[in-house]
Amino acid sequence: MTAGSTAQRLEPQPWMTAPETQAVVEALTAEGSEVRFVGGCVRDALAGRPVKDVDLATPDRPEKVMELLRAAGIKAVPTGLDHGTVTAVSGHHPFEITTLRMDLETDGRRAVVAFTDDWLADAARRDLTFNAMSCSPDGRLFDPFGGLADLAAGRVHFVGDPRDRIEEDYLRLLRFFRFQAYYGRLPPDAATLAVARELAPKLSGLSGERVRSEILRLLGAPDPLPVLELMLAERILEPILPEIAGTAVLRRLMDLDLPHPGQWGREDAVLRLATLLRPGAAVARAVAQRLRLSNAETAELELLGAPEKTLGEAAAVLCRGRDDPAVRHALSAALYRAGADRFRVALVMAYLRLAAGEEAARPAAKAGLEAGLAAAAAWLPRRFPLSGGDVLKLGYSAGPDVGALLRAVEEWWIGEDFLPDRAACLLQLKELADRISPEPPKAPGT
Repeated sequence: MTAGSTAQRLEPQPWMTAPETQAVVEALTAEGSEVRFVGGCVRDALAGRPVKDVDLATPDRPEKVMELLRAAGIKAVPTGLDHGTVTAVSGHHPFEITTLRMDLETDGRRAVVAFTDDWLADAARRDLTFNAMSCSPDGRLFDPFGGLADLAAGRVHFVGDPRDRIEEDYLRLLRFFRFQAYYGRLPPDAATLAVARELAPKLSGLSGERVRSEILRLLGAPDPLPVLELMLAERILEPILPEIAGTAVLRRLMDLDLPHPGQWGREDAVLRLATLLRPGAAVARAVAQRLRLSNAETAELELLGAPEKTLGEAAAVLCRGRDDPAVRHALSAALYRAGADRFRVALVMAYLRLAAGEEAARPAAKAGLEAGLAAAAAWLPRRFPLSGGDVLKLGYSAGPDVGALLRAVEEWWIGEDFLPDRAACLLQLKELADRISPEPPKAPGT
């Protein structure tokens, strides 16, 4: 389609006609300005996919946008005024509203922009053809770069020259592959792939937070395997994830057939990331730090990368069967330490690694996996009956000795299958403290 063409229409969608959306549109057009839906909501509606976020664009400056919203009684949050972005909150739903922009300077990581009233200039600065489409509130579609045809054909094409688009922001290189995983058909455009291969080393200069977002979203695709294997073959991921060992474990994860897959998080992006990495807690920590993972994500990745503790206990369940008393104890201990949710993914990871061995051992491992998942589903969390205050009452001062004594009693309690009550644990604490030091260490100055 030619620039500005409106030959196509987007039929009314629930998200377009919802009262909260209409309220925002009416506020933004109250003084005659044009407003359009842009980006992912238009693309996904045309692709027949669920629309998650509704974004709009307007030629009005952000200060004017906030004035119009507030005049209509809609909450306006200045989420990025320098880049022209305001978030409207209508009916408890956020709407990102961006002033039309054009790039003045780019350095591969960030852009200096100027506001404009030119819809085509704004579309031309977007990354991919199907992300450059927009539509009016009444459904008129604007498709200046043939995005609709590309979307229908499974073509992931940059707007204009791929090198220019990627050199404006190197994160677009990862976005290209992420959108390939969700919307594209392989093989991708050969010229674009060649440019991506050449510019991949530039990814190492991006912030960990931005890389993290794209990597986890790519891994969250229904089937990221074909695109990941292409990226590895072209050495695209090497500058940012040199710890990747291959896709064999992830392939086994994708092929794993269990009665209730949602119980163990098969589609969890961090689990999928762990399957790609070399085993080891140090590897997991390095990746988590580089990608600026959250504390919860880091803990999960370390759990999945460390076979020497929880994974080893999970492997015992898989290899020896749940009826073995020693295995039952190992299973209970692992569930207590990790919690049922984290243990489920550890159990799956242990199975995937064991499944890499002899094929004859896989049926038994699969049975052990199912038994372990059942045990996790039935697990009732235990609460250790002592606290640091119980150690302090023996005359100890706050410090590392308190934690060491408490951990020692807790390990004894776990070894006794969580059966000792508080009185028994207090007695064990007193006996252990007496063996270590008949006279508890005094606080300085006493």
